[in-house]
Amino acid sequence: MCPGSFDPVTNGHLDIVGRASKMFDEVVVAVLINTSKAGLFTVEERQEMLAEVTAPYTNVRVDVFQGLLVDFCRANDVSAIVKGVRVAGDFDYELQMAQMNYGLGAIETLFMPTNPKYSFVSSSLIKEVAKWGGDVSPHVPDLVANRLRERLAKPGN
Repeated sequence: MCPGSFDPVTNGHLDIVGRASKMFDEVVVAVLINTSKAGLFTVEERQEMLAEVTAPYTNVRVDVFQGLLVDFCRANDVSAIVKGVRVAGDFDYELQMAQMNYGLGAIETLFMPTNPKYSFVSSSLIKEVAKWGGDVSPHVPDLVANRLRERLAKPGN
């Protein structure tokens, strides 16, 4: 499984999903429902965008989850979590999460180094650049670039 907020999904996310899809019979891309954080896109919008951009991968399905990741993994017979890491800070944080997930539910976490061409791409940075009218199209799927333009063109955003 590849969990995350995916607000929005980036080409870096898709690179990890695509690589994981070559390693496993099935990959679940799971969108975290985080009620304490308002996203730019609703969970439903993120799920819809992910379903569309992962459609070429026949062994990938998109789902949502709330609560403990290990509970979702157990309920869905998920044996491994795949996480992309860009920089040392990502690894430090993800290692703690991996150790906690293993302790809570014996779920393994596999770390996949990000393709260097995506090493600086994050959803937060994409949103910030798009907010100020910058071109994010090289870093996100076309669908996402269009949705960002639409969303950020609305008054109040």
